Amino acid sequence: MESAQNQLVYDVIISGAGPVGLLLACELALAGCSVLLLERAENPHSPLKQLPFGIRGLSAPTIEALDRRGLLPELELHKRLKSPHQHAGEGARRQVGHFAGIPFHEGDIDFTQWKNRLPGSTPTSLISEMQELETVLARRAETLGVVIRRGLALTGFQQTADAVTVQAGDHSFTGHWLVGCDGSRSAVRKLGGFDFAGTEPEFTGYTVKADLADPEKLRPGRNLTPSGMYLQSQPGYLMMQDFDGGAFHDAGQPITPEHVQEVLRRISGTDVTVSALHTATTWTDRARQATAYRHGRVLLAGDAAHIHSPLGGQGLNLGLGDAMNLGWKLAATIRGQAPAGLLDSYCAERHPIGAQVLDWSRAQVALMNPTPQARALQAIVRDLLNTRDGATYFAGRVWGIATQYDFGAGHPLAGRSAPNVELEDGTTMGELLHDGQGVLLDFDRTASLKALAGAYSKQLKYVSGRAKDQLGLRAVLVRPDGIVAWASAADEALDGNDWQQAAARWFGGRAGAEQ
Repeated sequence: MESAQNQLVYDVIISGAGPVGLLLACELALAGCSVLLLERAENPHSPLKQLPFGIRGLSAPTIEALDRRGLLPELELHKRLKSPHQHAGEGARRQVGHFAGIPFHEGDIDFTQWKNRLPGSTPTSLISEMQELETVLARRAETLGVVIRRGLALTGFQQTADAVTVQAGDHSFTGHWLVGCDGSRSAVRKLGGFDFAGTEPEFTGYTVKADLADPEKLRPGRNLTPSGMYLQSQPGYLMMQDFDGGAFHDAGQPITPEHVQEVLRRISGTDVTVSALHTATTWTDRARQATAYRHGRVLLAGDAAHIHSPLGGQGLNLGLGDAMNLGWKLAATIRGQAPAGLLDSYCAERHPIGAQVLDWSRAQVALMNPTPQARALQAIVRDLLNTRDGATYFAGRVWGIATQYDFGAGHPLAGRSAPNVELEDGTTMGELLHDGQGVLLDFDRTASLKALAGAYSKQLKYVSGRAKDQLGLRAVLVRPDGIVAWASAADEALDGNDWQQAAARWFGGRAGAEQ
């Protein structure tokens, strides 16, 4: 049985079965591709993925992606924990995010500035749990036919003009494409010779579960001190930043109770006592990014393509955005329906987004550094966050609402996440995207537009009808990942040439309908 399975040639082999690898596998399988997912760990459940360490904030693009594939209702944790809503009464002061530990509040945010956010849209952010998210994605992947092999770490690969052969332990597998979703120490990235450029760390971060003899000596929440930062979410659940240039983490020394106590006392300025250490790991704010996300038939996504400090929890969301962007493009390439350059647009679109997140992380580290200069900057940023425009700007960045790909000239919505419009029959844009096809939504039932869309019937669906709020649009073309490819304003004449150019750019020539 093992020998027979190894003879299969998969469309795609993915290394790494974290959320990014799992979502990418789901996207490819949804499009009819055969996928093998290899994961080093035998057990997908790690103590660091469980409450409260495994809690993650999901940004707007991630929530929209889950909604667009019908996965959002399967996440239960956000129903039990408070999470920001897209609207609140004036004067509400509930904290809904932070920048470098400096909070911004719901009541200060002007939600009307985000023109593509409708009142019925999915939330701007939600709380979820890593373990639950992985369980939901793994279940969907297996339902779609993805083969998941745990306890098999990729140890080598060779690529030719039309295939990649992968070694994992005593096994060998062949696929037409290989994608590294195997984290910050990615074997795919290292073996593939990808250049990983960036900056060195300022601190060693600690994530700790310990018994404290006197937890009352530590203040709850996030605390910036003259020696660093510590956060106590619950008694004994700690996060610390020690500005040692990443020395302890990079030395690879064992994390002992004595060391944790020494660092915690120095940062907190207390004589708190660690009586037992249950779980501990270290990390840094090292910020690096692959200069290219593709070498031949090998691609990178998630932490394999970019690493940075986990401040603000943007790493998971950035990686899931990679998976949504890459999945449909790689699938179209495999099916022979991709226009020239479609797969290369993955790096062209996602690399600038990754670079922005890395700089966002570096800016937070600069503010959190325990120096007089950083404290002066903190006061200025705190003042900005207490203004309506400031809070709106930071929320838009943290929640991913400001994300826009550069498509050149065109409608202001082009390159942005599609508004979750609701048709008169109650169908939403999110529901129209459940099957992973593109969508042409024609509010005016234009015969010429329907005829043009007919040439792309294998790649996108034509939907006509009025919506409850059309945002001044006549029609909108949406890619399978939910990004607006083209839009026409209701008060302007419909330009069929513009539509055809957009359709050809993302879905190929008219011959695509005959494939």
